[in-house]
Amino acid sequence: MTSETLVLSIILFGIGATGFVVRRNAIIVLMSVELMLNAANLAFIDFSRQHMDYTGHIYVFMIMTVAAAEAAVALAIVVQIFRARRVVNLDEINLMKG
Repeated sequence: MTSETLVLSIILFGIGATGFVVRRNAIIVLMSVELMLNAANLAFIDFSRQHMDYTGHIYVFMIMTVAAAEAAVALAIVVQIFRARRVVNLDEINLMKG
């Protein structure tokens, strides 16, 4: 038995995965990762409420903490790459080459 919240979570995860695979802009890729993490959070909350076990809420808080740290660090890296190369397209970034 699926609930509407779980279906919404699946749809959001699919949109995020599609954005991650299709887009080449670093900012949009980061937003897609955040969308996938939030879809997983929504699924955790839904399963937690269905089974009347609230340990899923603890996992959601941990995921939100990691996602916030990941977003801050990744955005700082993207800003530094933009300052150095004036591009945020992932296909054109080749900083590792000598």
